[in-house]
Amino acid sequence: MTVRVVVADDHPLFREGLRSLICDAAETELAGVAADGNDAVAVTLEQRPDVVVMDLRMPGLNGVDATRRIVAALPDVAVLVLTMVEEDASIFAAMRAGARGYVLKGAEPETILRSILVVAAGEVIFGSAVAARLTQFFAVGADATVTPFPNLTGRERDILALMATGANNRTIALRIGVTEKTVRNNVSNIFAKLHVADRAAAVARARDAGLGSVPQDRPGR
Repeated sequence: MTVRVVVADDHPLFREGLRSLICDAAETELAGVAADGNDAVAVTLEQRPDVVVMDLRMPGLNGVDATRRIVAALPDVAVLVLTMVEEDASIFAAMRAGARGYVLKGAEPETILRSILVVAAGEVIFGSAVAARLTQFFAVGADATVTPFPNLTGRERDILALMATGANNRTIALRIGVTEKTVRNNVSNIFAKLHVADRAAAVARARDAGLGSVPQDRPGR
């Protein structure tokens, strides 16, 4: 049986590489491509593939929320996350959304193809680097919790979470009871600690980690 695959990635060169990998393999065929999260959902609902290979950081709807919508609508479709993001919070956010696999983009083509076939068969797979992180996490104990962006202060994390919901500085200031200047200073600190240049990039990082998820009845950012 040939596995039908949708590829969702906003980088044209990487998307083309995946297209070639899937088209050249005897076990797989390309069912569609998408350049952002909203397109990923639309193409998947239309084509009903066996597997969606999903990037996390995409314009519009991010990969975590796109995964959540796809799994809710088509639970038999397997989502394989293929991304450069290897933070614990992003891994767990993707798995909570319903992804069956999580592989980093540095993996060999053979590993990516094997991962597609594994999730299509109903199994779960992690790339070696991700598996090592999960093993370390669970070795701490079942009561361990994942704290997104541990280098942020509690206030900075709260502000980032509100930013991820679409709140502006004035709204955030009112919500947490501080001045707008204090919010602006904290936002600057967040940019520096996350190594991002602007608010959109910070929000993307936050949503990748499961903060401020977009509700299913609203469009993406």
